[in-house]
Amino acid sequence: MPLQTDGPTDGPVVLDRREGPHGEVVLRQHGEHHEIIANGCFLMDTSDGRSERLLVDAALDGLADHPAPSVLIGGLGVGFSLARAAANPRWRRIAVIEREQAIIDWHRTGPLAAISGDALADPRSVILHTDLVTYLRTTTDRYDALCLDIDNGPDWTVTDDNETLYSPAGLAACQGRLEPGGILAVWSAQPSSAFEDALRNAGFTGVTTEEIRVARGVPDVVHLAVRPA
Repeated sequence: MPLQTDGPTDGPVVLDRREGPHGEVVLRQHGEHHEIIANGCFLMDTSDGRSERLLVDAALDGLADHPAPSVLIGGLGVGFSLARAAANPRWRRIAVIEREQAIIDWHRTGPLAAISGDALADPRSVILHTDLVTYLRTTTDRYDALCLDIDNGPDWTVTDDNETLYSPAGLAACQGRLEPGGILAVWSAQPSSAFEDALRNAGFTGVTTEEIRVARGVPDVVHLAVRPA
């Protein structure tokens, strides 16, 4: 995939810019790190990754009674969650939903392959190029864990249609795609007590929030919930 350089070399450099069905997505390089921007909104970069790894680890920790569990990762992002899952032999199947073809390309043939290349080559892994909300509503597949990181959190969505994921109907769709006793893990750029309440109201149990301290002050968090057995 050809990548372009656009902008001053002493700041973030645009490597690729695409117009997709949901707007503009941009891959930038800033020093040693890469950044993904969607419609002018910063999504994530490669500078840390602890909270994205926690997303997968916390889900797996809650599946002690599930031998060889399967996981659906919502959002390929910069690849930290996928790489973390593929590094653990306990996962039997690793499916990743990504609606932006540009992001898939950046992992398969672009700079982000340095993070995800081995994971993509893992026979347990599959990339599903589709919209997460649509997939959850229409598929009959079930998973032991859903690890969702498609927004900056339930209170800060990238596109308006993503809001339905955190609605009662969206959470019901998540519950329907989980095996009994399965784990829903949702990444957020900040804690959300309202989302915790929404999870409980949707019938999830064991609702907890785990925090990761980051340099900007407000901790990244992972909201966790269990589908009743």
